[in-house]
Amino acid sequence: MSQMSANMNIMIKAARKAGRSLMRDFGEVEHLQVSTKGPGDFVSKADLKAEEIIREELTEARPNYGWLGEESEEIAGADPTRRWIVDPLDGTTNFLHGLPHWAISIGLEHKGEIVASVIFNPVGEELFAAEKGAGAWMNDRRLRVSGRRDMIEMIFATGLPFGGRKDLPETLQDLARILPVCAGVRRWGAASLDLAYVAAGRYDGFWERNLKPWDMAAGLLLVKEAGGFITSMHEGGKPIEDGTVIAANANVFDRFVKMARG
Repeated sequence: MSQMSANMNIMIKAARKAGRSLMRDFGEVEHLQVSTKGPGDFVSKADLKAEEIIREELTEARPNYGWLGEESEEIAGADPTRRWIVDPLDGTTNFLHGLPHWAISIGLEHKGEIVASVIFNPVGEELFAAEKGAGAWMNDRRLRVSGRRDMIEMIFATGLPFGGRKDLPETLQDLARILPVCAGVRRWGAASLDLAYVAAGRYDGFWERNLKPWDMAAGLLLVKEAGGFITSMHEGGKPIEDGTVIAANANVFDRFVKMARG
């Protein structure tokens, strides 16, 4: 990004600093796999430490902004119009298993709208960033959603319910509608990166239920600024408010929305 705002510089600095901390911990995870205690406690500590780093960086630079993070209490800022929405470690289960697919996600909301976002995958050194009206980028490369038109050539991403979540029947019905008409569905376990990959044209679309604001806040802006379209799985709904999202390129968006909603 050639002309970055002060806020974007602050966000990138915070994401990179937390990334360094998480990479050190990620290097330890494989050694913990064989221990009887298991790495669960260790990973939750890594998660909390990353959130602490990000909150310190952002709060020091912008003490008046509010805060909504996965691992801590929501904080109302002195400036009620602005808040950070942060997931310090999206893809915790991947991290826990030594899988190199996880990210730090930071979104800045102004008057209910995401205006700046950073998603950073430290393992691949891929930093996705977007600002309202200024486009979406990965490192120094401008991002565009895919230009594919035929659904049979498209790859979509979603999340699959785990651990007894009640939305398994709905998700299986989604897959029954979508799998037969596309080139594949991927489930990589980090919604922020799924949205970043739609923005980068790697995936042609993404849908999921039961997401939290920090899972998608930064990714929503990335997709929009890369020329993609976003909506809720509920007609007239808003993704951040109802926790569901459908994202796709313009060519397939209307068809994909109908299929995802069933």
